[in-house]
Amino acid sequence: MSFANREEAALQLARRLAPYRGKKPLILAIPRGAVPMGRIIADALEGDLDVVLVRKLGAPNNPEFAVGAVDEGGKILVEPYARRMGISDAYLQEEAARQLAVMKRRRAQYTPVHHPFDPAGRLVIVVDDGVATGATLSAALRFLRERRPLRLVAAVGVAPPEVAAQLTTLADEVLCLETPDPFYAVGAFYADFGEVTDDDVIAILRESQGAPEKPGEKS
Repeated sequence: MSFANREEAALQLARRLAPYRGKKPLILAIPRGAVPMGRIIADALEGDLDVVLVRKLGAPNNPEFAVGAVDEGGKILVEPYARRMGISDAYLQEEAARQLAVMKRRRAQYTPVHHPFDPAGRLVIVVDDGVATGATLSAALRFLRERRPLRLVAAVGVAPPEVAAQLTTLADEVLCLETPDPFYAVGAFYADFGEVTDDDVIAILRESQGAPEKPGEKS
């Protein structure tokens, strides 16, 4: 077991990222699990917190197995093995459309009072609790690279060694706390890997951005 919980992983990442404190970094967490980690890191580094919305494309009849990812702008990243599995372009387009609808709904929920932070010219740190195939985080990094950040950093709790190596081609710096081999599911490396809900994400973002709570909403 690598970490007691996401908080422990976030504190370890924050220590590794300490040289960026005071440089007004933009911390972009991948929902939902990484958002509590992003809050801890943003507080430690005196940075801004937001989310970067990307969604994995699940395989037919196995939605938990990623065959690609789509970013908020609609760009699709397809894993090479998806073709070998015989997955059609029509399926990928349909799956991407479903995931884009989820992202549109989440953006409306998560940041209703402001537009997403602009990463252009900023030190951007993308946070994830862990990656298995790397499809989602890779899509996020490609999406952000096109928006011309000053520096693009990936900060991850756990990843397979080959995926961590792959991420170095997409980010200026990759901090991955653990690269176990063999690798199982991300949750296998956390003693407590409890669900992070949409309500949790909304509350964290609202508090970090100083937005007032709306009447009737969960505190």
